[in-house]
Amino acid sequence: QVQLVESGGGLVQAGGSLRLSCAASGRTLSTYAMAWFRQAPGKERDFVGAITWRGGFTHSADSVKGRFTISRDNAQNTMYLQMNSLKPEDTAVYYCAAEVLRGGRWEPELENKYDYWGQGTQVTVSS
Repeated sequence: QVQLVESGGGLVQAGGSLRLSCAASGRTLSTYAMAWFRQAPGKERDFVGAITWRGGFTHSADSVKGRFTISRDNAQNTMYLQMNSLKPEDTAVYYCAAEVLRGGRWEPELENKYDYWGQGTQVTVSS
C-alpha cells in the first residue's frame, strides 16, 4: 500500500503562485509514476501532469504547460507541483495519484491507470 498526502493548497489571486506537495509513504517508489489531477466544481477530474520516479520523465497537460512544473524529491518521497501565473480557471481540488509501472507504454493521462490516490487539496484562484 502507498499512502499519499497532499498539502499546499489555498487561496491566491490571479497571477500568483502556489506549490503543492504530495508526500508518499508505505513503499519504495522506484517503479512508480505519480501524477496530479484536478477537479473543478461540477466537472470531471482532469489530468494536470505526471512524473516517473525513476528517470524523472514528465508529461503535462497543454492547459498548464509553461505555467506549472512537476518535480520530485527522491530522498523525501515527495512530488511537487509548482503553479505560476495562476488563473481563476485553475480553481479546483487537486489530487495526487500513484501508478505502479508494469511495463509497456506509459499513458499518464489515463485516470484508471492509477492505483493510489490522495484526499485532495483545494486551490482557489480569485480574479
